[in-house]
Amino acid sequence: MSKLVTWRHLSTKWNSNVLRRTTSRCLSVEAPNILTRTTVSPFKSSLFRNKDLLGNDVIQCRYYADYPDHSRVALPALSPTMELGTIISWAKKEGDKLNEGDLLAEIETDKATMGFETPEEGYLAKILVPAGSKDVPIGKLVCIIVENESDVAAFKDFKDDAPVGAPASAPPPPPPKAAAAPPPAPPKPASSPAPGPTVSQKSAGGARVYASPLAKRLAAEKGLDLASIGAGSGLFGSITSADLSKASKAGAAAPSISAKPSADGAYADLPVSAVRGVIAKRLLQSKQTIPHYYLNVDVRLNKVIKLREQMNKALEKRGAKLSINDFVIKATALASRRVPEANSSWQDTFIREYHTVDVSVAVNTDKGLFTPIVFDADKKGLVDINNDVKTLAAKAKEGKLQPHEFQGGTVSISNLGMFGIKNFSAIINPPQACILAVGSLSQRLVREGNENVPADFLSVTLSCDHRVIDGAVGAQWLQAFKELLETPENMLL
Repeated sequence: MSKLVTWRHLSTKWNSNVLRRTTSRCLSVEAPNILTRTTVSPFKSSLFRNKDLLGNDVIQCRYYADYPDHSRVALPALSPTMELGTIISWAKKEGDKLNEGDLLAEIETDKATMGFETPEEGYLAKILVPAGSKDVPIGKLVCIIVENESDVAAFKDFKDDAPVGAPASAPPPPPPKAAAAPPPAPPKPASSPAPGPTVSQKSAGGARVYASPLAKRLAAEKGLDLASIGAGSGLFGSITSADLSKASKAGAAAPSISAKPSADGAYADLPVSAVRGVIAKRLLQSKQTIPHYYLNVDVRLNKVIKLREQMNKALEKRGAKLSINDFVIKATALASRRVPEANSSWQDTFIREYHTVDVSVAVNTDKGLFTPIVFDADKKGLVDINNDVKTLAAKAKEGKLQPHEFQGGTVSISNLGMFGIKNFSAIINPPQACILAVGSLSQRLVREGNENVPADFLSVTLSCDHRVIDGAVGAQWLQAFKELLETPENMLL
């Protein structure tokens, strides 16, 4: 006997953090009834294994057995580097009515905290991964959705016994063959089930602070450190707006970072956050696999400083105020357009030359370094660049960046000039081929005619991937960058 089965697949679009749903239907052989009210066994039926944009299984499918018709929702990959996620909070509780697009849960990835939207209308029948759960692997079943409110009660004792990543409908492995002397160290067949999620279960051990979106926003507005509040009154100790209000009135002081001190107090072991772990992994990979070389030049900025003053005076009524960094971003983008060989990346068997110039700007946050992107920076005016940088920097510090806002980019800028650093060398952000390190302004006397006059100079260092950018090409890029900043009127043409 065959029946119509509906499969629903969740996937992400890179220009949004919204999980989108696609639906397909097919005829499938009706499976033997092997599910019970108390134990969930593998469902014997053909299963179409869809994948998201990252190639991970994130199946949501309709099941027919002892349980009513329902959909299973698994944790999807929300970024290319995501392996684990943390369920910060559930916006809905079991039994609640769900409308497509409603906020269902907040998920913390290795890069940001993102809203997980309800994929379809129905009722939340069962939450299988409670709020506060850390290191949840991709593909883990997180909740059950049913169409009818009357079906919610049927899932009261529902449990997920299937290993993560294994097909929910995969048949059980065949019985073992008769005992025989096996060959030495035989490889396991590809169909063998994985030995469970062997991902390290080490958590941040207090390094992460869980709070409601409202509490995070209020803390940012009031300049309060959420870590200073300690355990909140919300689910699993999450901080609520009420906790924040009490702490604000009490004048809570910022605490020290959670750490494990040594017995003699000589040192303390600080937990490694998910973001810090990703930063360490990527930068180590960059230095080990990319042959860096460095070029340095001093750029005279007197004309930029004068032009900036004139433009800011004209922009007063609009409430905009340009920074030197805005001119640096614009010059970086135009130099990359003039020297397209530098606006490229190494792809092992070929070099990819990009037709757009998207500038990644390093932003330091409490969670680590993020590189939000100013897209099409070569085509944007200085005011638009200024607005983009302000918006992206604020979102980065609040942990609200969406994947498409920091993944990608064709060239990067890291600016430490505000700390008085004259010059430094930055590590390339793979798969990009170069990164510009910007130091502080310095003043020196230069000879003009028969007299010495003060001049403002900016020291910059370009780190290049020698597989893509030869020394002469890197020099041409810096030459174009220097010319643009020393004759800034050309950037406005």
